[in-house]
Parts: sequence; structure tokens; C-alpha cells
Amino acid sequence: MVSLFPASFTRTRRPGDILLGIAGGLASAVTLLALGCILWDLVRLGLPHLSWSFLTGEVTENGRSGGIGPILISTLMILGFALAFVIPPALGCAIWLSEMVRQGSGAARIITGSVDLLASVPSIVFGLFGMSFFCQTLGLGFSILSGSLTLACMILPLLVRTTLSALQSLPADLRPTASALGLSGATMIGKILLPAALPGILVGITLGVGRALAETAALIFTSGYATRWPESPSDSGRALSVHIYDLAMNIPNGSGAASASALVLLVLIVLINTTAASLAARWHRRHSAS
Repeated sequence: MVSLFPASFTRTRRPGDILLGIAGGLASAVTLLALGCILWDLVRLGLPHLSWSFLTGEVTENGRSGGIGPILISTLMILGFALAFVIPPALGCAIWLSEMVRQGSGAARIITGSVDLLASVPSIVFGLFGMSFFCQTLGLGFSILSGSLTLACMILPLLVRTTLSALQSLPADLRPTASALGLSGATMIGKILLPAALPGILVGITLGVGRALAETAALIFTSGYATRWPESPSDSGRALSVHIYDLAMNIPNGSGAASASALVLLVLIVLINTTAASLAARWHRRHSAS
């Protein structure tokens, strides 16, 4: 019989260890059960609506029929621009906190506190800020650009924190070794630290992508509701999460299309996560081999 407990648990068989193993197993089972229920519900309701025409067709009858082609393009554009806007400042902030400022200094505490505070801001507040600043003050209107800038503000603290953790978890001898070899600070960061921390950075980007794809409240106020094919970043575009919300809450008999759209969104997130994990593993193997 296959044991449910590690060897250290089966050798000692202490009651506290056994209870801990049982509690952990039950918690894992509850997690898998919740995931299974969600997947079953989405597959049961959404799979009959899925087809190639659904993925590429235009939205008709407010989403009750037709497809989600323009919605997918708008979603990918919003996500792509958001990542392009957020990655440079997030990496720069994390590098500055990790390599260019003394740990525990007043400046470091202020910046890290501000990042943590920004991470705790509700998404609806980001949406109101984006509508007020990007849409009205900057004159971008309800557009893909406004939505992507708002999402960039939301992803920023998450990516800063994960990148900072990845840099701080590197072996302590990397920096003295690079200095002993006469490498400049910029060379050390670009050639040694960032490549070594890339798996952790990819984890942060993946988490940011997951939050961005699932975001609804912020995009309702910034990217708009338009279901036409977007021609430029200045066009209004409905994100997939907003489309799911609208179908489920405002459109009669839209639950089937909403479930199919949610299933597409889930598959998209899984594909992005799998790709990021594969790239990180490949980079780690290559870096370890060299």
C-alpha cells in the first residue's frame, strides 16, 4: 500500500505529525475539489458554445450570439500595452531598492511602504483614478490605452515586490565576486543579477498577467464597452472579463456565452502560466549548465 505520509512521518508516527499530515491532505483535497467544481461548471455550460466561429466571430445580439473575436483582440492589446508600460519602471524600482540604496534606510522604507500601500488599493479605486486621470485629464478617453495604463498601475507593486524578492534571494557571493572581477555595477546587474533572477521575475509577470486578465472593475471605467474590432490603441475596447460580467449580469439568456467566454479566459491564463513556467525552467537549466 502506498503511504500517504513522508518517510519521516511513518518512522516516528507521532500523533501530532499524523494529525498534521491529515489536515494538510484534507486542505489539499478541498483545494482540488473547489477547482474541480469550477472547471466542471464552466465546461458543462460553456463547452457547447465553443467553436472556431465563436473565437473569431463578431459580437451580435449583445453577446447572446456571434463570437468574441474583437473581445479577444482588445484583451490582448490591453494586456500587451500594460506589460510594456509596467515592466521597465518595475524592474528599475526593484533594482534601485536592491542594489543602489542601503537596506533599512529612510528612502528604502518610504518606497517599499508606498509599494505595499499601492498593492492594497482596491481595483475600483484604480478604475476611478484611471477614468479621472487618463481618460479625462490626459484626454485619452475610454480607450485601450487608458485601460492598459490603469492595469499597469495595478500590476506595478506586484512586479516590484516579486522582482525585489528574486534579487534579494540570490546567493550572497555573487556581488562580491563580480566586484572582485572588476565588473561595473551596470554590467553586474545586466549580465549576472538579472539573468539569475529571471525565473522569479517571470513569476511576477505571470501573476501580474493573471490579475490583469481577470480584472473587471478598473476596465469598466477606462477601456469602455465597445465590441467592434479595435483599429488602434486609442479605440475603445471591451476586455474579456468585462464581457463575461456584462453577459452574466445584464444580458438575458447570456449565461451560456458567459461560461464559454470564462472558459476561454481560463485557458488563456493557463497557457500564459505554462509558457512562463517553461521559459523559466529552460532558462534555469541553461544557466545551471553554463
